[in-house]
Amino acid sequence: MTGPLLSVANIEVIYDHVILVLKGVSLRVPEGGIVALLGANGAGKSTTLKSISGLLRTERGDVTKGSIELRGQPIHRKNPAEVVRRGVVQVMEGRHVFEHLSVEENLLTGAYTRRDGAAARQDLELVYRYFPRLAERRGAQAGYVSGGEQQMLAIGRALMARPKLMLLDEPSMGLAPMLVAEIFDIVARMNREEGVAVLLAEQNAPMALRTAQYGYVMENGRIVLDGDAKALSENEDVKEFYLGLSGVGQRKSYRDGKHYRRRKRWLS
Repeated sequence: MTGPLLSVANIEVIYDHVILVLKGVSLRVPEGGIVALLGANGAGKSTTLKSISGLLRTERGDVTKGSIELRGQPIHRKNPAEVVRRGVVQVMEGRHVFEHLSVEENLLTGAYTRRDGAAARQDLELVYRYFPRLAERRGAQAGYVSGGEQQMLAIGRALMARPKLMLLDEPSMGLAPMLVAEIFDIVARMNREEGVAVLLAEQNAPMALRTAQYGYVMENGRIVLDGDAKALSENEDVKEFYLGLSGVGQRKSYRDGKHYRRRKRWLS
């Protein structure tokens, strides 16, 4: 991986001053890269993303150790609006949209930190090129469009902020496989054509590793494995634990999966 856009170094996160959730988490996202953060539900993926975006503090959580830097500048003590202004935008799990607003009004809220109204209008057309379904539904009330369209809307709204780094939390959740493939293809295009780096938290390991260049695996609030996406997709532990396949191609249950050996060092 090249020099990092984002560097998370040995962070510890505590909720309500007592509940330890993340334990020495370290990861990097290079300029213009896509990095997957894999793990089961409850592994700590969402907490990691919220630590980066500043949203953690809205949930009585705090980064008590370690550091989070964007291009060498610390951001882990910044409020969420300041983190957005610096170029980091999170797309929350669960397709959060303003249901009473139209699709287009939702998209325009993504540009609230920007002062260049004309450029924001140009970016609105850019979003519609990536998501033509949203152009067709621009006047529809967001609460009445499909789940897939709401996910597109959430990603499009994030793109309106002109981010350097987009944090995507479980974008495949609850969507049909064809829609998931379409959304991941668009994310890859945005990364390639607009240079937006992506940190992608996903339980859908096969899709995430096909899209990302590098990946980290989380378990119980720790990073337990990391490496090139292709190598991870071929790793027997990952195949067994997350893809549900043993070495002979037999499907295994989640509970039968082996625990990873904890990493002895963080790759620099």
